[in-house]
Amino acid sequence: MPGIIHVVDDDASFRIAIERWLKLAGYEVATYETAQQLLDQLPAVGAAGCILLDVQIPGLSGPELQGRLIELGSTVPIVFLTGHADTATTVRAIKAGAEDFLTKPVASQQLIDTIERALKHQEDARGPRGRLDSFRYLLSSLTPRERQVFEWVVRGKINKQIAYELGTTERTVKAHRHQVMEKMQVQSLAELVSIAERLGMLD
Repeated sequence: MPGIIHVVDDDASFRIAIERWLKLAGYEVATYETAQQLLDQLPAVGAAGCILLDVQIPGLSGPELQGRLIELGSTVPIVFLTGHADTATTVRAIKAGAEDFLTKPVASQQLIDTIERALKHQEDARGPRGRLDSFRYLLSSLTPRERQVFEWVVRGKINKQIAYELGTTERTVKAHRHQVMEKMQVQSLAELVSIAERLGMLD
């Protein structure tokens, strides 16, 4: 299954039950007791996944967390779960882009269908432009030296040449190159070149 399901709910027994449930359905799950915990470990921009969010949680409420995530440019879809839905909150949340608003207790099949739909919408929205945004985000995680190594590598320079250009050892270049592959989430040089091409770095 693509992505991680982030469950934000202050009810420990609910978190445990839903985590067990979702894992049985084949999802990777992360749970948080408060909105702040999710913000502290914010899913990367462009990361696949879905947030299951309780409306009433201590500290930042569910709708307030939704607002913060929008400000931060998060594209992870949100499905609200609540023990007591009121129309005004539901309408506000959906208008702000929430995927759905479910009332507890929620049937397992309904929850899975909603998550699947949210992930599908996210995948469709990512499309070519969304992927470009996520490449930019990954690129921004490189250190200045890693960025230099990236630029030489995609231009076909071998480690020895790059070491000479940067006044360092081949071994150091190899280590940087490994970091670049890790951070850009690629397995091959061809993938790296393709990303550089799409980011307009080879003009």
